[in-house]
Amino acid sequence: MTEQEQLDQLSVNTIRTLSIDAVQKARSGHPGTPMDAAPTVYCLWQRFLRYDPEDPTWPNRDRFVLSNGHASAMLYSLLYLAAVKAANPTYEQVGRPAVMLDDLKHFRQADSRCPGHPEYGWTSGVEATTGPLGQGLATSVGMAIAERWLAATYNRPGYDLFTYNVYAMCGDGCLMEGISSEAASLAAHLKLSNLCWIYDDNHVTIEGSTKITFTEDVGSRFLSYGWNVTRVSDANDLDMLGRAYEKFLHTEDRPTLIIVESHIGYGAPHKQDMAAAHGEPLGPAEVRLAKEFYGWNPDTEFYVPEGVQKHFQEQSGRRGAKAHALWNELFSAYRKQYPDIADHIDRMHGAALPDKWETALPIFQTDAKGTATRDSSGKVLNALAAKIPWLLGGAADLAPSTKTHLSFESAGEFQGAGNGGYSGRNFHFGVREHAMCAIANGMALSKLRPFASSFFIFTDYCRGAVRLSALMELPIIYVWTHDSVSLGEDGPTHQPIEHLASLRAMPGMIVIRPADANEVVEAWRVIVQIKNRPVSLILTRQSATHIGSHEICIGGRRGERCVRFD
Repeated sequence: MTEQEQLDQLSVNTIRTLSIDAVQKARSGHPGTPMDAAPTVYCLWQRFLRYDPEDPTWPNRDRFVLSNGHASAMLYSLLYLAAVKAANPTYEQVGRPAVMLDDLKHFRQADSRCPGHPEYGWTSGVEATTGPLGQGLATSVGMAIAERWLAATYNRPGYDLFTYNVYAMCGDGCLMEGISSEAASLAAHLKLSNLCWIYDDNHVTIEGSTKITFTEDVGSRFLSYGWNVTRVSDANDLDMLGRAYEKFLHTEDRPTLIIVESHIGYGAPHKQDMAAAHGEPLGPAEVRLAKEFYGWNPDTEFYVPEGVQKHFQEQSGRRGAKAHALWNELFSAYRKQYPDIADHIDRMHGAALPDKWETALPIFQTDAKGTATRDSSGKVLNALAAKIPWLLGGAADLAPSTKTHLSFESAGEFQGAGNGGYSGRNFHFGVREHAMCAIANGMALSKLRPFASSFFIFTDYCRGAVRLSALMELPIIYVWTHDSVSLGEDGPTHQPIEHLASLRAMPGMIVIRPADANEVVEAWRVIVQIKNRPVSLILTRQSATHIGSHEICIGGRRGERCVRFD
């Protein structure tokens, strides 16, 4: 074994043992996946990921999403070893390491920067909140979509500002959840060649071997979607992993799934209770055996061998810093040549609005006949989107009914390579409500301002992703229409009853239910200025009389951020 190979193995085992110790000290968590997947993430971070630990919010960084979020100890160990800096002034002290060794020692404890599942905004370097399985995969599709839109909209000859790739790691559970199938289907249709899913195929879930529930041929399924599929037969073979990542980087017409065959980690070669190792700490005896197997001193805890952190800094750190510096130089020159659109990028990333955006808002005259609030909302949305270039989105195959199609001349359709390109602002999510909302999360995490729409009743299909919008404090605009028990001809399956109360009960979700067209105008005036909370705009299919003076109360009760107008 060469000196480089020895250092690689030492680094991989450091990720493993830090994860083992964090879970054991917390007396809860999942050590198995960090033990088997450590080489997979190590190879990605050290050899391929373009990521500057000094600035984890650099706009053109590669994204890494841990969809199997129960393996969070592995991600926190990576963030610690890579010396990622805290960068969110709302939650963290700028310049502080995102994860310190003491944070790992308090894994899964109150106020630790290392909660049981990754939380966006709480720990820098965590690109998305993941916990419910499959959500991270679908969110990564939104991130890949955002890169394609940003590149098509803002790149210029000689100025490739947006060129990042999106990697998402998943397990068997993520691929069993229906949301991942919805998202994978759409990603293939859009030919998102900047998207790579890494499947840690360890054949184990909480209840035991996947033989009891999950025996499909995953590779064939993804080939039928239209993905590029490659296999790595040994998760410990860094060279084989490297070739798989290289194949992804050279695939230009479709997303990539890398199936990495691994054996879930457990204490000793003779230990058979793999499911317990996946969902529970190993226990003191098995921790000792595991460390001895890795060549570690079994009496040490949270041990980082000399040279490991320096190794991360000299490879991933130096590569990311160089790429970031070159990007800053490029953007500085771009700003001089294209000041107007550079200003768009600055405002988008600063959650600011263009000047004079309010001049676009229409006024509806008093009218006893009135209009449905979905119709007036469609007019307001089009007027605002024409003024706010990064306001974009679509519906789950219902844009004609929810009135969310952008119809002004330059709006265009986002259809992917060979089908019209990536610069359009109308997105067609298909009948995929759950994936649509998770994709909107990924777009918002990339600083776009997305709207997503369906019938109000179908919030039942996407609640998991909508709840994560609220948890991550993302300013997504949800447009829910057909708010009425009067939808008699469609029957009770299309009549929202409990849905308004349930959204109002969701922490962090703003719910606005305007009563007429002018309340719709003022609702949108408030919505586009919100920077850190999602909004559910509830709209009617039936006509509503246009009346005069109104009051909007955000949050569902009077006294909370009320706006009055005449």
